[in-house]
Amino acid sequence: MPVIDRNLAAPLRRRLRHYPVVTVTGPRQSGKTTLCRTVLADRPYVSLESIDMRTYAREDPHGFLGEYRHGAVIDEVQRAPDLTSYLQGVVDEDPAPGRFVLTGSQHFGLAEAVSQSLAGRVGILHLLPPGLDELARFGGPPPSLLRALWTGAYPRIHDRGIPADVGLRDYLATYVERDVRSLRNVTDLEAFSGFVRLAAGRTATEVNLSALAGDVGVRHNTVRAWLSVLEASFLAFRVSAYRRNVRKRQVKAPKLHFLDTGLACHLLGIRSPEELRHHPLRGQIFESWVASEVFKAAAHRGEDPRLRHYRAAGTEVDLVVDRGSRLILVEATSGSTVAPRFFSGMRTLGDALEKSELTVERRLVYGGDLRHQRGGTEIVPWDRMLEIAWD
Repeated sequence: MPVIDRNLAAPLRRRLRHYPVVTVTGPRQSGKTTLCRTVLADRPYVSLESIDMRTYAREDPHGFLGEYRHGAVIDEVQRAPDLTSYLQGVVDEDPAPGRFVLTGSQHFGLAEAVSQSLAGRVGILHLLPPGLDELARFGGPPPSLLRALWTGAYPRIHDRGIPADVGLRDYLATYVERDVRSLRNVTDLEAFSGFVRLAAGRTATEVNLSALAGDVGVRHNTVRAWLSVLEASFLAFRVSAYRRNVRKRQVKAPKLHFLDTGLACHLLGIRSPEELRHHPLRGQIFESWVASEVFKAAAHRGEDPRLRHYRAAGTEVDLVVDRGSRLILVEATSGSTVAPRFFSGMRTLGDALEKSELTVERRLVYGGDLRHQRGGTEIVPWDRMLEIAWD
């Protein structure tokens, strides 16, 4: 089973030079344990998945940390949430950088424990499923666009050769039955499972809480809480509207994107790449894939992804990468033919923004294979989009 180099390795090493504790969080099966054990191969490793170790950490935290006074990688630390309070005392006594790395699959559990106890003492990083450039390191022939979208990026599927439909079915069952079951604000797992499937059908669309609540058959506030669960567990993310006042009638609803398009396809019942070819949501799935690749690239540089979208009267732009005084406007189309209509939204918004003395770049990511320029827009094949800088 190959161990690939992850882009987050360099930011992790940099954080370890500055903080006594570094937290690496992300979705289940994104490769956190492998990354941390590779970067800190000389450190002890302990997993609180083990009942014995979890009991030890909960019942005798002083004794537990005493065994690792020189540092360790502590996996699934949210399973002993009080441990971080005791860890605070340990690192206050000896604040030497790079002693402990904490990992956790459940961002909502780990974040709460860390924020309460280790504020100012911890560097926080997020490891997401591999980006397209990282997946290429597994070797093997490059996938077609449809297969890349349908398979998704969870490492276990790629490094163990597990059929995508099997791996994603098991992943979803584990997520619902194990992770979500422990949450206080999810009491009806059947309704939540239905919500996740309906949310997948809304990937790359603006969030309408009332409509989604009506379809699921739950209250508006319940859907709001459940969307937060999807975000906290890194199944989906919301992209807020770009709010610069360049249009009077501007839509300000966020867009929802599933982080892994393979999981979205599985939730939608798309049984093969060929079935995806003619699916009515193929365009939305591709848009979410593009947004996710940009999102993951930023997260794996150790940065906060600053992604927006834009829609005003007659003008839409799929993605706005906000770099302060520099903006990258992005359109995504899964087809291999570039049509003039794809440029209109970027042109209209870009012209308005440039009047405000902002630097604007325009990029069209598409399902074709020729990289070229057209009318001030860089046209980028889907499988080469990470060859250009997004920071």
